[in-house]
This record gives sequence, C-alpha cells and structure tokens, in this order.
Amino acid sequence: MLDFPRWKQAWYWFVTLACVIAALPSMLSLASVPWPSALPRPMVNLGLDLAGGSRLLLEAQSEQVARQRLETMEESVRARFRLAEPRIRIGDISSRGGSLTFMVEDPGQVDAAREQILPLTSGAGLTGQRDWDIKVEDGNRFILTPTKAGIDQAIDSAMETAIEVVRKRIDALGTREPDIRRLGDYRIDIQVPGLKDPAALKELLGKTAKLEFKLVDTTASPTDIAQGIAPPGSEIVPYADPANAANSGGVGAIAVKRLGGIKGDQLTDAKQSFEPQTNEPVVSITFDQQGGAKFAKLTSENVNRPFAIILDGKVLSAPNINEPILGGSAQISGSFTVESANQLAIALRSGALPVDLKVVEERTVGPDLGADSIEKGMIAMLVGTVALMTFIVATYGRFGVYACIALVLNVLMILGVMAVANTTLTLPGIAGFVLTIGAAVDANVLINERIREERAKGRRVVQAVETGYKEASRAIFDANITNVIAAVLMFLFGTGPIRGFAVVLMIGIVTSVFTAVTLTRMWVANWLRRARPSDIVL
Repeated sequence: MLDFPRWKQAWYWFVTLACVIAALPSMLSLASVPWPSALPRPMVNLGLDLAGGSRLLLEAQSEQVARQRLETMEESVRARFRLAEPRIRIGDISSRGGSLTFMVEDPGQVDAAREQILPLTSGAGLTGQRDWDIKVEDGNRFILTPTKAGIDQAIDSAMETAIEVVRKRIDALGTREPDIRRLGDYRIDIQVPGLKDPAALKELLGKTAKLEFKLVDTTASPTDIAQGIAPPGSEIVPYADPANAANSGGVGAIAVKRLGGIKGDQLTDAKQSFEPQTNEPVVSITFDQQGGAKFAKLTSENVNRPFAIILDGKVLSAPNINEPILGGSAQISGSFTVESANQLAIALRSGALPVDLKVVEERTVGPDLGADSIEKGMIAMLVGTVALMTFIVATYGRFGVYACIALVLNVLMILGVMAVANTTLTLPGIAGFVLTIGAAVDANVLINERIREERAKGRRVVQAVETGYKEASRAIFDANITNVIAAVLMFLFGTGPIRGFAVVLMIGIVTSVFTAVTLTRMWVANWLRRARPSDIVL
C-alpha cells in the first residue's frame, strides 16, 4: 500500500499537473488576465445563468404534420396503383376534411386496391391501433383517415426530429453547449449561453429548409395564376423575391406539378460558394447516390423544360433544363448575400425541419446577473474552503496539510477536466463544486481517524498508516460509487441545471478520490520513508 515506485509517482504528477495546466486559462479568464494566443486554450463554458445569453421558446405548427401525412399517403397510393399488375385506375383524390377520398374505376379491383394500401399503414406504437383507418363505401369509394394515435405518433416523431435539427443548426453557428429540451407536446425551449443578439438564431431556426425541385406547369396561363386557379394536378407557388415577378408575366407566382419531383432530404452536403461567371453568392448542393440518380433522371427526361427550386413553399428560381445534370451536384441561386447563402447552407446541411417552428417567447439574460451569481458562488466556496482547511489542519497537523493541498488540487483538476471536455458550468454546477469539497475532506477524515484507531491499538507507525488507508479506502469507494450512480441517473434523466450539477458531481467524485486517497497516500509514504518518525501526531 505504501510502495510507490518512481514511474508511478511520475505518472500521478503528470496527470495532476496536466489537469492543473488545463484549468489555468479558465482561472485567468475569471481574473481578467489574458492567456497567450499561441498556446492551447481549453475553457470552461459558462451557462446561461452565469454568462447571460438568449432564451427562445418555439412552438410547432402541428396541423402541418397531418397535412404532410395526407400528401405523402396520396403520392404513395398513386405510385403503388400505377405499378400494380394489372394497373389500378382511380379518379381524382380529394383531401378535404382531413381524409383521402378516391374511387376505383373498376369495382372488381377493390380487393386488390385494399391489398396495395395495407402495407402503407402500420401500428401506432403500443396503442393497438393502426395509423390509418381504411373504409370502402358505395362499393368502390375508398376513404383513408389518419387515426388520432397515428397523428400523435407522427407529431411525437416530428418533434424529436425537430429538436435534433435545431441542435445541429445552433452548433453550426459556433455556439457552445445549448440547452435544448421539449416542453409539452408542441414546444421546444432553447437556451444559448453567450448569445446576446438572437436575431441570427431566430432567422436560422425560422427556416424550415424544406427544399424541393418540381417541374413547372407550362400550360397554366398568367391570368389563371393571378386569380389563384391552377390546372388539375398542379399548385401555385409564389416567388421568394418579388423581383422575379417579371419572369412570370408580372404575376409573382408560377404553377408547378403538385406531385413528383425531388425533395432535398437526400442531400449529403451544402455550402456557400460563388457563381464563376457572375461572382454572385450561391449555394452548392450535393445529393447522395439515390438522390443523384433521381435528379439525373428528372433532368434527362425533361430537357428544355423549366423546373422550380422551391424552399419553404417559395420559388427561389425556375431555370430551364438545358441538358441532363448527371453529376449529383447543383447550384441554388436566388439573390443571396454571402451571409444568407451561408445560413441556407447550414439549414440544408442540418436537414429540413419536419414542421414549422414559431417563436412564441424570447428572453435575453444579461451578464450582470451571471457575474453576481459567480461572485456569490465563489465567495461561498472560498469561505467554506478556508473554514475546512483551518479545521482539518488544526485537527490533523501534517496529515491535515496534505489534505488541504489535495483539496486545492481537486478543485483545479475539476476545472481542468471540464475545460478539456468543453463542458458548461452553471450555477448548480458551483453547488456541485462545494459539495465535492466536502466529500474530499470527508475521505481524509475517514483515513486519519482510522489511522488514529490503529495507533491506539498499539500498531507501529507504518503499519497504522498502511492499515488506515487500506481499511478506510473500502468505505470511501463504496460511498462514492453510490454517489456516481446517483449522478449518472441525474445526468440521464435530468435536464438543464440538473445535468450541469450531475456533470460537476461525477467529475468531482473521481478527482476527489484520486487526490484525497492516492495523492495523499503517496505524500505520506514519501515522508515516512524519508523521516522515519517514531510517532505521529493526529
């Protein structure tokens, strides 16, 4: 227990000093002392309650989910009926009243039509219901209605996807450790520390980034489009830039085929670039293999026909397909600035939001409140630490001095580990610091009291110290394992400040055991080997 070869001592000191050095940039930053720019600068990020920042509350437009499900089911039904053998012919599909209604032209194909539709439905979670209700009336009229369980499942899936998309977009902005969580059924709460002006964030999150490529219906007349009348199977989509109204005869909108086309969910990359001839900012996109094949087929079959590039329900441009585009890459132009093109690229890379998000609440937390919290937290930590050090030195003498040094190193090591891991410190995290200090001192109290007991039994100094560390370490490890389990559970099931507290607690438990048990034992062993005392004062 008291045998520490040089290589082991060197390794312990290396780990300790590495963590202490990693903590220095954060410590100097709090003291407003500059850190050399040429050196690595790991930092502990401060949470919203300490550094200030912005909080946004977003609400999803849930009615969109039901509408999108109807559109997807309609396209799937048409595709399966078209590929069926023999082909199943149906009339126009109506989506009024939240249901899909259509008639099978040949009543003898009703059973075959049902068999084609059934694979498009599935069970809604563990509810025992299916996500679509299929009815046949008047012999050949189908009515497909989404069930409540199916809609609830779709909304839940859409919200989970929206949270991940939001997280990717915020991280792409270069912010650190945003706190993103779902509130209720339709809301997402976002807290971004250090962000003083949320305008760019709101603009980015306000983009659904639903990218579509659809063929333009050249049979539609500008007069009908101006009156909101679209040919059967088509829809009217406005231009995003009013300046493009001249391209549509001054109407400001065009008619596009409602079904078919290509969606932007098969992109592998999107980045801001410049058009070589005009030097205007554009967004270069790259499809995956399947998307590239679809894009090549679309452009090959429709040479000399215009197709519209639609983003969030508005036409960015409607270029003519002069030749097949076979490389799986394309450019999106639309009167972009460098900043707007870059934001669109970020939105496309992170994926489309499955549902529109609306900002319903916005709040900015000033850094003054955070500075006050830090000051009070540091005062509480300092007062508690000084009081503990005074007590333990007065009680245990030399062994108390070792415990105090270990205590200081413990705090620095926690900061160092947090800085390297790029974690965020919140106000509850400071409470975790104070709790960790108490736990570290408690370990030394157990060890020193056990050494006292062994000396009282008449054991020699070395034997008493060795037994004291050995026996007390068991209780220390058992107690800290239960604390780690509690911290892990808080981290897994908690949110926001609770997770911040859990992170500091987990790191602090590991470093406190290392400093209070391993380092102090090494120091005591070196002192015993060097001084060979006949007695110790505890």
